[in-house]
Amino acid sequence: MSDPSTLSLAADVLTVSGGRIGAVLSALLGLLGSVGGGLALARTVGRGRVLTWARRNGAVTALVSGPIAVAVGATVAATAEGGLGTGNGLGGAYVAVLLGLTALTLGGAARTRARTRTDTRTRTGTRTTH
Repeated sequence: MSDPSTLSLAADVLTVSGGRIGAVLSALLGLLGSVGGGLALARTVGRGRVLTWARRNGAVTALVSGPIAVAVGATVAATAEGGLGTGNGLGGAYVAVLLGLTALTLGGAARTRARTRTDTRTRTGTRTTH
């Protein structure tokens, strides 16, 4: 049998730590921003409440939630002691940073396209009011 002091300390799946909570919440925030930015960029067509909300607010939601997810994820990753599987939320922090950067990219692209379409309508004189 091996010496217990040489075994790595892996956390149980159900162990909840501050790092895991922060990583999960920031990953969910990044996911919200990525979905909102993706829907805004995809020019969602429909009459439902979610689709109307995404057309109007998806890019802004992505641009607000993306940096928060990146900042919290990076903080968790920087303060996590140990490696992956130790229960400090390091894996979730990496996912949160990735989703936050995705949200920033999608939100920026959607915002740029919306601004370009508005400028084109104003220049050609076909501005419509909704």
